[in-house]
Amino acid sequence: MAKEAYPGPSLLSGLPGHLSIDLFASARPIQLGADEVLFLAGDPGDGCYRIDEGLLKVTMVSRVGNERILAFLGPGAIVGELSLIDGLPRSATVVAVRDAALSFLSRAAFEAFVQKHPEIYKSLVTLLATRLRETDAAVAAGSFLPLKGRVARTLLELAENFGRDVGSGRIVIHQKIGQSDLAAMAGIARENVSRILNDWKRRKLVSRLSGYYCLENKAQLEHEVDL
Repeated sequence: MAKEAYPGPSLLSGLPGHLSIDLFASARPIQLGADEVLFLAGDPGDGCYRIDEGLLKVTMVSRVGNERILAFLGPGAIVGELSLIDGLPRSATVVAVRDAALSFLSRAAFEAFVQKHPEIYKSLVTLLATRLRETDAAVAAGSFLPLKGRVARTLLELAENFGRDVGSGRIVIHQKIGQSDLAAMAGIARENVSRILNDWKRRKLVSRLSGYYCLENKAQLEHEVDL
């Protein structure tokens, strides 16, 4: 059976501001503790969640227990929104990395909203096309990029979502992400991530500041992705 997928950013978070605000106006608040599961792969797709506080991770686990992290999601992100459209089961597991506050929007509430605001479908078609293009890029990266390129792409994605420019070209990824998490996102062994990061630290491309990764030379990391 087909299931909900998680390529790229959320569809609903890309809606025009007034539609997104109105859509979640009557959403139900949900609290999650650190390491608490929001939903498991295969669970019914009965609605979606907006993250108001905290950090979640979207993961898939192989039959032998290997974890692949598809994304880390912070405040403002929306998870599980494809189930609003097709009603299919979840394809991934979502877990709170730390305490989180969410807003739950049921599929029934979404369907009632779009009956009053049919213009939402035009926005969704455009956003779906964007997501498909990003999925193509992600598949190509996983198939053709060398190991360094995969790690660089992972760091650049984290910087895009959580980065803060602190001056002098330094970008701090303002979430504490470990090497095991980077490996699970890049789809390579932790030992390879450690070796690559140590090399980049020596070359002053990447540094570590109070547990946060810092991009010291974003242009060079982008070059690693383009190789």
